[in-house]
Amino acid sequence: MESKTIFETSRAPNRRPHEPAETLASCAKDPETGPSIVFFSGGSALRGLSNELIGCTHNSIHIITPFDSGGSSAALRKAFDMPAVGDIRNRLIALADRRAQWSHQILTLLSLRMPKNKNSRTRLELLLNLASGSHPMVKAIPGAARQTITGLLSDFTRRMPPDFDLAGASIGNLVLAGAYLSGNRRMDGALAAFTGLANVRGIVQPVADCSLQLGAVLENGQVIVGQHRITGKENAPIESPVKDLFLCRDETDPSPVDVSIEPPVRRLIEKAELIIYPMGSFYSSIVCNLLVGGVGETVSRQPCPKVYVPNTEADPETPDMDVADQAAVLLSILKRDIPGAAAQKNVLTCILVDRKNGSYPGGIDERRIRQMGVEIVDCPLVTKRSAPLIDETLLTPALLSLAD
Repeated sequence: MESKTIFETSRAPNRRPHEPAETLASCAKDPETGPSIVFFSGGSALRGLSNELIGCTHNSIHIITPFDSGGSSAALRKAFDMPAVGDIRNRLIALADRRAQWSHQILTLLSLRMPKNKNSRTRLELLLNLASGSHPMVKAIPGAARQTITGLLSDFTRRMPPDFDLAGASIGNLVLAGAYLSGNRRMDGALAAFTGLANVRGIVQPVADCSLQLGAVLENGQVIVGQHRITGKENAPIESPVKDLFLCRDETDPSPVDVSIEPPVRRLIEKAELIIYPMGSFYSSIVCNLLVGGVGETVSRQPCPKVYVPNTEADPETPDMDVADQAAVLLSILKRDIPGAAAQKNVLTCILVDRKNGSYPGGIDERRIRQMGVEIVDCPLVTKRSAPLIDETLLTPALLSLAD
């Protein structure tokens, strides 16, 4: 039988992707030298993909939103006016090498959450036992790692307000918070400490090292401030499509503020051999990262492919939006801070879809997408096992094959 590439494009691309199976096999031989793939994301949508990636490349770069305002992160942000660390911790653990010695014990502890069905005194006693090293879960961890964990938890407990609510708190979040607070309120040191503890095989970095809130203006005129109010998870879904997205200081003052990427984030984007806007909550996980000044301009200067991987299930954040509508939003946001004629440079080169097995709410308007100057790359992404979601075992080789 004649062999055919699994990729089909809606028009002749400037370059053909490599065969996914061959690329995967090549990368798996030496993941330490694998491609630098930049993801703009947040949340847990890339957990499975991250687990797959570490077998192929240790150079994936995950630029994460620090604007989460719900869950365990909310209590830390309220107490310390700090970036949200929940999505960051989630991605660091997803990229951890579980084959490393003592990884099971360390990751189990960092993934532990404080009980919600106990009283505040019981939760505080548990935290103090963990911080002192007397808890069995901490005793099971070897010396250097144990000292780092207990030291950071002790730093956190010393700074913790008396009324801090530990219910449901992630121990990994508290470790990150302890490192952040003891390290001159900078995420760089906190990330380095956690990366070493968890044997992380990749780079995780917040798009901005600051405490800001995400806001949205809906088409019906309503203004919403707070990421958790936009996602449709902790609160009811938004009643009207998003007209505009912005960053602001806090919920009491929805005045938009400008913030720019710092040199370390710029340098990470400049390393990219492939840039991905992946599946996930469209506005609160993907687009919010692109609001930060300098992101679009830096992305536009990289010669590598820039790929959008749309959701294959309904997203409460994108009512009545098809794939072309989403692509138009990405292009508009990315080009906001690109000066003059440079605005025409490509910030989105193709959209990766599975026409046969994927279900895209609103459909795929190919003609409109082509008019934007964006290609459609069609390949298997959804399996019976994963449906309606994308199967990371198919997405991984598909992305690797597109890398320059």
